[in-house]
Amino acid sequence: MDVVVKMAGKKAVVIFSKSTCCMCHAIERLFYEQGASPEIHELDRELRGKEMEMALSRLGCSPAVPVVFIGGKFIGSANTVMTLHLNGSLRKLLKEAGAIWL
Repeated sequence: MDVVVKMAGKKAVVIFSKSTCCMCHAIERLFYEQGASPEIHELDRELRGKEMEMALSRLGCSPAVPVVFIGGKFIGSANTVMTLHLNGSLRKLLKEAGAIWL
């Protein structure tokens, strides 16, 4: 869990994903379209990926990817991110974290 928390705080937006996950790709694109440049960790390509995936599962994420952190805070999985996007809260969180300026 310490590795995940440390990685999650390194940049304004951090996404844990897998290279073969289509929902992960969609969430990544959403952040790019908002003007953010997320740091993406593809767990299937990380040395300690399985360990990180289990840690993310312990946070309550099912499936374990995609998982999003904004400003070092756990946001959630794709459902939560899409809800925030649709109700207009996502841009506010991105601005507060310094991920976007406008």
